[in-house]
Amino acid sequence: MSESVDVVLIGGGVMSATLGTLLKELQPDWKIVVFERLSDVAQESSNAWNNAGTGHSALCELNYMPDAADPAKAVGINEQFQVSRQLWSSFIDKGILDEASTFISSTPHMTFVQGEKDIAYLKQRYETLKTQPLFKGIEYSEDSRVINQWAPLLMQKRRKGEPFAATRVPAGSDVDFGAVTHQLFDHLKTNGAEVRLEHEVKKLKKQSDGSWEVRYRHRVGKAQGRINAKFVFVGAGGWAIKLLQSAGIPEIKGYGVFPIGGQFLKTSSPKLVEQHQAKVYSQAAVGAPPMSVPHLDARRVDGEGSLMFGPFATFSPKFLKTGSLFDIVQQVRPSNLGSMLKVGATNLSLVRYLVSELMKSRARKIDSLRDFMPSAEGEDWELIQAGQRAQVMKGGKLQFGTEVVSAADGTIAGLLGASPGASTTVSIMLNLLGTCFPDRKAGWDPKLKALIPTYGTPLNADADLAAATEGTTAEKLGLLV
Repeated sequence: MSESVDVVLIGGGVMSATLGTLLKELQPDWKIVVFERLSDVAQESSNAWNNAGTGHSALCELNYMPDAADPAKAVGINEQFQVSRQLWSSFIDKGILDEASTFISSTPHMTFVQGEKDIAYLKQRYETLKTQPLFKGIEYSEDSRVINQWAPLLMQKRRKGEPFAATRVPAGSDVDFGAVTHQLFDHLKTNGAEVRLEHEVKKLKKQSDGSWEVRYRHRVGKAQGRINAKFVFVGAGGWAIKLLQSAGIPEIKGYGVFPIGGQFLKTSSPKLVEQHQAKVYSQAAVGAPPMSVPHLDARRVDGEGSLMFGPFATFSPKFLKTGSLFDIVQQVRPSNLGSMLKVGATNLSLVRYLVSELMKSRARKIDSLRDFMPSAEGEDWELIQAGQRAQVMKGGKLQFGTEVVSAADGTIAGLLGASPGASTTVSIMLNLLGTCFPDRKAGWDPKLKALIPTYGTPLNADADLAAATEGTTAEKLGLLV
């Protein structure tokens, strides 16, 4: 006879960790089991070295505001990150998360562009955002002396007369999502949840009583097992589509995913780390996916500082770094084949970009770094492999972002897509709670309001509330206001 639980979470990343912790706060009596196919949690996209660690709040990322006069998407993403900040602050108070310095640090967010066209765009973007309460404190400059004070490595050895501009928001952050994930799962285990490592879920089957039979295999010894769950969340990165397809829910029909990998140049040189205390983003190359926007980032992982530059796109048919070479073809179904073929036919610029990236030598990658940092020396930097990102294909279009796919009865849901993912995890999971547990949501709202004081209230519409909320969470998280 199969064991029965209330919730099964598939995948040991920040999404499952956040949802599991929220559910444990809302329903302490529920039994939760987590399946992770690797030997530890936070080894794929949530791992600190598999992402840039940017607390994505649209302070510096140009792809979140393609129209310099329209701040709506940028404001929306910032709103979501403010929700994450509030929940993390409450979790620190409750002892769920350790002190803030173990997972987040104050790191200014900058944008740096070159050429008259991009300068004009950035200036208009600055004029638009400086009136928005959540972007209070944004600065703009075309003066090399000012930019040199903000980020000296951008200016050293730069040619005179070269047109450039930058914006800066001191109140940005760097987040170690791997640390967040580990701490949340540690709390869950302490409070009765079970985390089964090296257990790979193979199939999901709907039962007559509305529950789900989760069939799994232990990767050590190959022993197989089954467990029944009233609710299943698939937070397995690129593998989510495979499991949702196995579940047979009609809502997944038409979806496909396209995997894009990445590499970063990394240095731990104390001299360089000391001179660059910011995350600096620029414009993406023509045809490049938004997740490939070049950026030079200050990082802090396990208390150690480093710099990362990239990403440089790579290609692998795997949906995860530890996935299968057959992933990209095993997802093909009659319902999504047409859409996937259309994506290939209408994204030739992306294909050209990926080919050009794959042909880049290490020397050419260092040359790309020198566009940001003219004084860069190749021997100071090493190449590291980042995580795989499975971009959503739907309706013949390649989508950039995250999307929750849930069954009509709310008994199963999964997350597809990538950036700004981890930074907006809390908002994504709150929306999932409303979609999958509509009959319980009203009863949960008071608890959620206690965890997230402005829950359900937009901050950008109230400058005083925005300032007060940012000030409170900044103090709790050790960040600049």
